[in-house]
Amino acid sequence: MNASNKGAPVSSHGTPDRDTFARDRLPPVNQQPEYLFDLPELQFPARLNCAGELLDRRVAQADGARICLQAPGVRWTYAKLLERANRIANVLVAEMGLVPGNRVLLRAPNTPMMVACWFAVVKAGGIAVATMPLLRVKELGQVIERGAVTHALCDERLSAELASAALLFPVLSRVMTFGTGAASTVAASAASAAQPGGWARLEDAMARQSGQFDNVDTAADDTCILAFTSGTTGRPKGTLHFHRDVMAICACWPPHVLRPRPDDVFIGSPPLAFTFGLGGLVLFPMSVGASTVLLEKTPPPDLAKAIVDFGATTVFTAPTSYRAMAQQGDALRASKLRQCVSAGEVLPAATRALWKQATGIELIDGIGSTEMLHIFISADEKHAKPGATGKPVPGYRARIVDGAGAPVPRGTVGRLAVQGPTGCRYLDDPRQRDYVQDGWNLTGDAYVMDEEGYFHFQSRMDDMIVSAGYNIAAPEVEEALLQHARVAECAVIGVPDAERGQIVKAFVVLRAETETAETHKSREALVRELQDFVKNTVAPYKYPRSIEFRESLPRTETGKLQRFRLRTDGGSAP
Repeated sequence: MNASNKGAPVSSHGTPDRDTFARDRLPPVNQQPEYLFDLPELQFPARLNCAGELLDRRVAQADGARICLQAPGVRWTYAKLLERANRIANVLVAEMGLVPGNRVLLRAPNTPMMVACWFAVVKAGGIAVATMPLLRVKELGQVIERGAVTHALCDERLSAELASAALLFPVLSRVMTFGTGAASTVAASAASAAQPGGWARLEDAMARQSGQFDNVDTAADDTCILAFTSGTTGRPKGTLHFHRDVMAICACWPPHVLRPRPDDVFIGSPPLAFTFGLGGLVLFPMSVGASTVLLEKTPPPDLAKAIVDFGATTVFTAPTSYRAMAQQGDALRASKLRQCVSAGEVLPAATRALWKQATGIELIDGIGSTEMLHIFISADEKHAKPGATGKPVPGYRARIVDGAGAPVPRGTVGRLAVQGPTGCRYLDDPRQRDYVQDGWNLTGDAYVMDEEGYFHFQSRMDDMIVSAGYNIAAPEVEEALLQHARVAECAVIGVPDAERGQIVKAFVVLRAETETAETHKSREALVRELQDFVKNTVAPYKYPRSIEFRESLPRTETGKLQRFRLRTDGGSAP
């Protein structure tokens, strides 16, 4: 598996100079939403490369010397990011055989190199498939298989899991790693040992390539992002986003709600693999020539300290983090912080009030989705309303509908339906028909609209658990638990939690043969054992924080699990 093979890969639906895999798997036009391009700034040309608009144009407009990316010990200007991205783009084309339309898996924490790799892929006409650093072999394999991912750029520290996944899915045949440090060397050695030949090093290849690159002439409706979301079944859904979509989200929510300035310094916790993080920490600041601080780990105390140390003005994180950081209110009041964006989970009115009291700053709330790419309902600080998400962002429209798709009166709970310049396009997935109906995107959220036109979240309409900003599919956690030798049956639900919004709670029925004296001697030890087992099977943040042992689970006569009974009689964390 050596990236030095220069033969251009050819898709079964493509030509030697173009891979049409993604275009061939777009939903039929009649299953796509109605798109709105009413705003003047949404009138995009037919040919558009969003990397060129966000990066090359910025340098061409004499902003090359401005600071773009910061990290501990790192300060990159826009010109330096462009030079790095160009070298990587040349590596992708000249040494890894990339052709436009190829999917490139990106695996790294939030670092400047991750951003450079993303821009390189898009400049070269590829499709960026960013992945969460915590994903395990099984989850990476699902992404590789469903996306027919042929290339990858991976931080050496995360290469071992990718190496194992690549052995299972040989479609991923061209990989390079990047990064330095002792920990990286250990991981890289493990990855090399796991496969014949090892993987080439990206920095070595970059040194051989030019810092100049002519961006591929892409169409505005060419796919540049393949973002995966688990949904409620645990089967990942790939969402396809165009070059014009990237520019659309920069033209809608930021200038009308956030109103960023070139001297702003952005910071936050969401991984760049989340479209929320990509927009908030890369696309939006770069759209105005601002800078961003990238942190690999962001527990609330560290994030609060970094806000002060880097002079950050704008932060993106989840309500859970705001609740914890409120304890550093005095230090944050004295810092340069002026804007705080909350998304990823429901913002409780109590959290909004706590943050305002601690820092003097009104939180900006919003709801977005991977399917829609970013925030489509929000309110700025002056128009924030406790308990409400906000109103449709300029460029979007929203309404509440019943089960038949008909609008319901204000004050009536129903399904949230949205239209705008972006919309759901699943990668060859029958679930497209569920998300898009009659030209509207149905997000799966239950909302109510009040008399002033504000939208108030009620609940999810599916089994998705949203915990501290992470989307967790209950069936996926159940599947992991069922692999444990002691588990006979299990059911997973989300239960309310003051700190995280929701936590994962599992109801477990043990196998009769394991109900021995050893099992009974310490249920606490068994809980820890099951939690650790899940952490080692799927991404650790998905593990059940609460486990309740039961003799049986409530089911219908036909054997169907009655989740509503678990929520009624067991829906609380001990």
